[in-house]
Amino acid sequence: MAFLEVKGLKAFYRQIEAIHGLDFSLEEGSITTILGANGAGKTTTLRAICRMIRTEGEIRFDGQDVTGMATEKVVQLGIAHVPEGRGTFVRQSVEENLQLGAYTRKSKTEIAADIERVYDYFPRLRERQKQQAGTLSGGEQQMLAIGRALMLRPRLMLLDEPSFGLAPLIVQEIYGIMRRIRESEGTTMLLVEQNANIALNLADHAYLLETGNVVMSGESQVIRDDENVRRSYLGY
Repeated sequence: MAFLEVKGLKAFYRQIEAIHGLDFSLEEGSITTILGANGAGKTTTLRAICRMIRTEGEIRFDGQDVTGMATEKVVQLGIAHVPEGRGTFVRQSVEENLQLGAYTRKSKTEIAADIERVYDYFPRLRERQKQQAGTLSGGEQQMLAIGRALMLRPRLMLLDEPSFGLAPLIVQEIYGIMRRIRESEGTTMLLVEQNANIALNLADHAYLLETGNVVMSGESQVIRDDENVRRSYLGY
């Protein structure tokens, strides 16, 4: 049984249908990437899984139907969303942002231990723990957004364009940390990216979207090595 299974998923912004009956699945512990041009439906797919927009179809997470659930219930099941634009609480400190990420949890001891765990992944955040989040660099704000999601102890992380607007060296650093998180914690990840090359190097499996439909799927290495696919869909 797939860890996340999506069948016939449609999503709507008011009356406009943005994705048109998607079918895809994720295996537990895997990293899967959704690729496509602007407007292909990548971000909408993540929002649909989080129940942030109106949907039709079926979404099952670890065997449980989440299609009609409220967003807060989906989060409590262990699905964390790292949105495009990072969603940082800019007036709060780094540490306060991490504490806000654990809002569904009770144990102060466990929360403190998990803040230390985030700092171990992102030493820059430890150095800036008292600094106002809005004064961080773009790369540091992306690290904070991922760290805040980790405070939920997620079983599935949905990451929307984590490389957007960042220098190549920072992107490599962040993707290296994402790989470590998967290897050490077994966290399943669904990654939306326009930077196809780096996403395919990280992910196990890939889906290509075009105007709200899956046009191709397969192992990331196979898609990365297919010259026709690269030219037609990935632009490199």
